[in-house]
Amino acid sequence: MKNKKIVMIGPSLNAKGGITTVVNGYIDAGLFDKWGIIYLNTHTEGSIVSKALVVISAMTKLLILLLKNDVALLHVHSAQTVSFWRKSIFMIVALLTKCPFIFHLHGSEFMQFYNKRCGRLAKWMVRFILKKSSRVIALSSQWKDNLLSIENTANVVCIYNSVLVPTVHSALRRHKRKNTLLFLGRLGERKGIYDLLEAVSQIKINFPDVILKCGGDGEIDKVAKRAEELGISKNIEILGWIRGKNKQKMLDEAAIYVLPSYNEGLPMGILEAMAEGLPVVSSTVGGIPDAIASGSDGILIEAGDIDAIVDSIERLLTDSELRINMGKAARQKIIDEFSANKILPEIENLYRELKAVPIIS
Repeated sequence: MKNKKIVMIGPSLNAKGGITTVVNGYIDAGLFDKWGIIYLNTHTEGSIVSKALVVISAMTKLLILLLKNDVALLHVHSAQTVSFWRKSIFMIVALLTKCPFIFHLHGSEFMQFYNKRCGRLAKWMVRFILKKSSRVIALSSQWKDNLLSIENTANVVCIYNSVLVPTVHSALRRHKRKNTLLFLGRLGERKGIYDLLEAVSQIKINFPDVILKCGGDGEIDKVAKRAEELGISKNIEILGWIRGKNKQKMLDEAAIYVLPSYNEGLPMGILEAMAEGLPVVSSTVGGIPDAIASGSDGILIEAGDIDAIVDSIERLLTDSELRINMGKAARQKIIDEFSANKILPEIENLYRELKAVPIIS
């Protein structure tokens, strides 16, 4: 009897964003090879026509596999709004063909989507998908509670995002620039970038050579204009979207990672920064408190509290011993709780529970 395949769906593996980072991490850690996972891209950048063709192509491939009775399990990575509705089509097809499916939610604003943008019928559909999913993966304990508040019969499990931990050599070879702050993510209000600019304008008084490096797409021109208005243009470097060696270089050179978001799932940038031995200043939203014990391996502030951002960053810039020790503790936290070696077995256990079989034992 042949082994059926696991089919995973999500955005293009070259896309920008957290889901792509997570899935590429699975590939790098060997999950795809071990389980013979087939990946179907359901979203790409481009025109409406090109986006539609990608969805049609993915659906055609899935239907062929289902008709051949060749699918053991569908693993669906989704966010909110259009992403959810697009992925719902695939999950309904799986349901109609009696194929088990995992709904893996990454959307940081899923509750706002459900509460404010869904009418009665749309809310019913969200609850239906949650109820009918063989498993629902939430990225944190808070998100598990959120999803159960929508549908209390859903089979929700909490599985963190994982990260590959660099070797000790790569983590310690950093040319730490004492006053370099790093922000990675889409530039916009949700990630708190404008609060961070305000904070830098105050930090500059005591640390005139402070540099904030911003890696991400989004409201680049608006961020540059606001920095100019605040008189900190020389203290800001807007890098655009960075990945690979360029992102590694920024992590190597930074002293502190900062992400004062208003809504989050479990940001990969925070996990990557912690794995590199960087102390993190971030907010108490989403899964972030699951990753950071404030005062031990990072500092947590309330979203929107600019004074707290200033105080936290200045404290770390002033106290190099605290900064280094927090970074070491952050790296150890990742090794102990968020490394691929710790998290991927939890994904594999779900696969086994749903009767999938690895091709490499």
